[in-house]
Amino acid sequence: MRFVIDMNLSMDWVGCLQTAGHDAVHWSNVGAVDAADDAIVEWARTEDRIVLTNDLDFGTLLAMSGASSPSVVQLRTDTTLSARIGPLVVQALARAEADLLSGAILTIEAERLRLRALDFARKE
Repeated sequence: MRFVIDMNLSMDWVGCLQTAGHDAVHWSNVGAVDAADDAIVEWARTEDRIVLTNDLDFGTLLAMSGASSPSVVQLRTDTTLSARIGPLVVQALARAEADLLSGAILTIEAERLRLRALDFARKE
């Protein structure tokens, strides 16, 4: 899968995801560090990338726009250090791959995963 890592996460996530076989870039390497979330969403959609973030605003943006992409992975854990939770995240990504490739929001918590399809546009 292809990821863009949000500014609120360490650049270490790039290496963590690449080691697991994913294509990953940190936003600071492709866009303005002070870019608005909607700019990151639009870039991710255009580049066919999944957003990895610690920010809940991305899910809200997608819901408000009715968009079916990009997928978003939200980390809702006590720590966001890849050295500590990288294996948990990689395992969750593998379990949710088909959904993420179709358009979904995956929330990773310490003891559970929540997955929601991005089907806002189909609920009229």
